[in-house]
Amino acid sequence: MNRVLVAGATGFVGSHVLEALQARADVTVIAACRDPARLPPGFHGEVRAGDLRNPDYARAAVQGVDTLCLCAAWSSLWGHADDSRRLYLEPVLALIAAARAAGVRRVVNTSTASAAAPDRSRDPRSRGIPRAFWPHLVNVIAIEDTLRERAGPQFQVVNLRLGLFVGRRYGLGLLPILLPRLRTRLVPWVAGGRTRLPLTDGEDIGQAFALAATAQGLDDYEGFNIVGPELPTVREVIEFLHAEYGYPKPHFSVPFPVAYAFAGLMEAMDPLVPWEPLVTRSIVHLLEDTGADNAEAEARLGYRPVHPWKLAVAKQLAEMRRRQTEAMKMVRPLS
Repeated sequence: MNRVLVAGATGFVGSHVLEALQARADVTVIAACRDPARLPPGFHGEVRAGDLRNPDYARAAVQGVDTLCLCAAWSSLWGHADDSRRLYLEPVLALIAAARAAGVRRVVNTSTASAAAPDRSRDPRSRGIPRAFWPHLVNVIAIEDTLRERAGPQFQVVNLRLGLFVGRRYGLGLLPILLPRLRTRLVPWVAGGRTRLPLTDGEDIGQAFALAATAQGLDDYEGFNIVGPELPTVREVIEFLHAEYGYPKPHFSVPFPVAYAFAGLMEAMDPLVPWEPLVTRSIVHLLEDTGADNAEAEARLGYRPVHPWKLAVAKQLAEMRRRQTEAMKMVRPLS
């Protein structure tokens, strides 16, 4: 029986991974989280509660584990380099070291399809391209690189570069940040809205992790892009939001270089104004076309996403209506 530990089990990715793994008869699921009360309803596996920033807890959490699903993250869409290092990079690297020492045989890692965008993202095994303007992305890539270096016959690594999160239990992501900004009518199309958005429902992400955690015949290091069954353009998504939910459409378009320059200016003005930037370079980067598809994940893992983007967006907006009473901050709360 494959004993699988899900680190970050109460987050967007982790909660969907728990549900997908729990449906399999060949897996014993263990949830690692700080607050068991936030686990998905109906979860009945073992819980190892604690804080991954505690080295003793990290070492204890991975004991007796065959597979580790790295779903824990503290994220920010811009800045906060010190917090990202302290709350995300360092604890995850320590957990990886503890897993190797404990004899964990496989790690399935959460990454992003934007890690190598736009130049090399079509190839899921390519090295990421660090972007100094986005410390969180730099740290995501640092974790990828560490896992690539540590991978071997006794420590398999499956790196999943995920598309943009949509669906139930939404967290920090493109749509919750973008939609309130559309209402200002100041956000333009970028490149005419022609680039594609790899919107991916959380349930499809859970399926991908379950497959990656249990697949046979994998190499020491594997990388897969994981996106939804369709790849709509930015224009198609915003026109859908306009038609179904009344969000304004942009009135003008700018090319990517202008969008990056304007976003950089907004970031530079942040110390002078009492509100968050209208747009940041990370948001512009997420609008770049990744070229990602599921060909390798389907061939090697059997991954076949089934949740159309429109239905996933509808689920997310239904939750936003209930839970999001004000514009979402671009950084997770410090804790």
